[in-house]
Amino acid sequence: MIIGLVGETGSGKDTVADYLHDKYGAKLMRFADPIKSTLSIYFDKLSKADQQWFYHVFRQRFGEDILCRAMKKHLERETAQLVIINGLRMPCDYDFIKSYPHAKILYVTADRKIRWQRVASRGEKTDDNVPFDKFEELDMKETEVHIPEIGKKADRTIVNEKDLEYLLSEADKFMEGLETEKKQI
Repeated sequence: MIIGLVGETGSGKDTVADYLHDKYGAKLMRFADPIKSTLSIYFDKLSKADQQWFYHVFRQRFGEDILCRAMKKHLERETAQLVIINGLRMPCDYDFIKSYPHAKILYVTADRKIRWQRVASRGEKTDDNVPFDKFEELDMKETEVHIPEIGKKADRTIVNEKDLEYLLSEADKFMEGLETEKKQI
């Protein structure tokens, strides 16, 4: 079973991914892993802007589906029963996940202001603590603009505007739905 996680920055998708790993034993993978791995050779702390730039250059040089091709190689070697692929950003990412039988897409989203507040408070990347207008600009970058359209095609959506308990209970409901489907097959 492959679950593709899609969501805007600060929506809670990483929290869901970690939860599914901890509770359900899912193997975690990210489309951005090759980018982060390469940049981490040069920098101790990564910025979203640097990752976006590198991804843009990488795609121009090697093709739109470069990260999907890398992910496919990882999946060919994977033996886990449940794999979470986090960070769908482009339409081809959606198509890649859906090319696998029984794959599902989970969209985690929240209001932009809520996401901005979360991102500013976590300080995960060097450019996390930015004014709201700059955060809005980052939301419009080429690596971010397709997220809502992918989300509209998701098998389930979690609007993460409540507390952590709500988010995790919604993730459990998603997993319960998968288990019910699995029994019907």
